[in-house]
Amino acid sequence: MSKKTIRDIDVTGKRVLVRVDFNVPLDAKQHITDDNRITAALPTIEYLLDRGASVILMSHLGRPKGQVVETMRLTPVAQRLSQLLKRPVETTNDAVGPEAETKARALQPGQVLLLENLRFHKEEEKNDPEFARQLAALGDLYVNDAFGTAHRAHASTEGVTHTLPGVSGFLVEKEITFLGSVLEHPKRPFAALVGGAKVSDKIAVLERLINIADIILIGGGMANTFLKAQGFEIGDSLFEEAKVTEAKSLLQQAQTKHKQFILPVDVVIADRFAADADHKVVTADSVPQGWRILDIGPATIQKFRQALGSAQTIIWNGTLGVAEMPAFAKGTNAVIDLLAERTRQGATTIIGGGDSAAAVEQARAANRMTHVSTGGGASLEFLEGRVLPGVAALQDA
Repeated sequence: MSKKTIRDIDVTGKRVLVRVDFNVPLDAKQHITDDNRITAALPTIEYLLDRGASVILMSHLGRPKGQVVETMRLTPVAQRLSQLLKRPVETTNDAVGPEAETKARALQPGQVLLLENLRFHKEEEKNDPEFARQLAALGDLYVNDAFGTAHRAHASTEGVTHTLPGVSGFLVEKEITFLGSVLEHPKRPFAALVGGAKVSDKIAVLERLINIADIILIGGGMANTFLKAQGFEIGDSLFEEAKVTEAKSLLQQAQTKHKQFILPVDVVIADRFAADADHKVVTADSVPQGWRILDIGPATIQKFRQALGSAQTIIWNGTLGVAEMPAFAKGTNAVIDLLAERTRQGATTIIGGGDSAAAVEQARAANRMTHVSTGGGASLEFLEGRVLPGVAALQDA
């Protein structure tokens, strides 16, 4: 999927409308607790400013559902961005309208304007043509650097491209490059480690991975459904009864295609879903009633280590246990260490966004991976082989 980037256009003297993903977490005092999404956009913003453009940024924050929610204004983001850029960042009270138009027209080369939360307007997520036209009227060129929203056809990701020529920023380019290379030309052996809570969220991804990967490793809550499909006793563990048949089919597909499909051989179980619950390790086929699986066990970690030891490309999506509880984060943390080690040894390691990316960031291990995706749902849909509207709308290279 080769798309034009900001390197391919002349931005000097132009007002460049840039879709970024500044959907950052805020605490009760409106302080940003993690600014990674802001810093990830800096290379694109600074490139444009250095080449004489003025930059108009647009983003969403939270889920205001088409209403103005005071605690979801982008003021804290503008303040942090101003610190990082070491220059003022102007703001607006609304994403569109007379004030936004006046401030956008007044921008001089090197100046930055951040529009108010796009999702204060229900028209954003509905991809309303008039709302998209009002956004597009603010700039001369359009850049999408928000991969995390590229799987949605919203006014700011797809609609504006009907008026303005669109190209990718560096962040979107990086995502397309890394995820695309995994799907098209992976160094082999190619291993995919898939976790998370539900099989239903990952069926399409697993079907594709069974065709292109050499090794598939399963953990997290979704492994319970596969264990159930094998007839194992899993106690009170959550599983998707409606997906047991599909889990059996996936196991059969992997066997037919002679792929390694590795499930947990031991698990950490707890007597209740709580951080301080009593817990122990048992084999994966002998979980007693009243207990539930909350993590993979040490023998499974070792089995994963052996399977990944020769892999030259590894993609990981989804935590392997209840990673927010320390007692049940050992599997996830062990995999982070293992992937960091494989990266040092020359393997390509790609973290596919979402909870797994958050776990890597929390462990301060992002710089020890080849690539950590900024897109949760977007990276999953890309791996499924689905067209991402926000990427498809950009100009072909």
